[in-house]
Amino acid sequence: MANTKLDEIDRKILAELQADGRMTNVELAKRVGISAPPCLRRVRTLEEAGYIRGYHADVNPRELGFEVQVFAMVRLHSQAETDLSAFEARCRAWPLVRECHMLNGEIDFVLKCVAPDLSTFQSFLTGELTAAANVASVKTSLVIRCAKDEPGVPFDVLEDRLAKLA
Repeated sequence: MANTKLDEIDRKILAELQADGRMTNVELAKRVGISAPPCLRRVRTLEEAGYIRGYHADVNPRELGFEVQVFAMVRLHSQAETDLSAFEARCRAWPLVRECHMLNGEIDFVLKCVAPDLSTFQSFLTGELTAAANVASVKTSLVIRCAKDEPGVPFDVLEDRLAKLA
């Protein structure tokens, strides 16, 4: 399903599920203005096409005792594809690394790390991350507070763009 093949109802379904993935199919159908059976078929099609990757709870890390959040900027010695892939695989295996993004420019990767305390993060940093094969340097920034944490995509921007193209 190509992006241009999503109609207005599909986009509304995605926006509603992004805002509240726990609503019933009946409630979703009501919100997007169609009956429940075709709504469920559309949701299944969106899932199969990869537009919906999954459903999860948005847990509060601090309430669970994860007090430390750090962004780590990693530079590698080699940017050969095999070395990049090997580093990405290593990041997927580290529980403290919650996100890993490859960048262009001076920094090769930025990692979002979450730890229960600074000591745990420091042990990870010195014992695993900086010691990993191909890692040339790591610069870290400790998060003081979060002003915005909005998952997903801004559907209103997409709708405005589509309206201008029509």
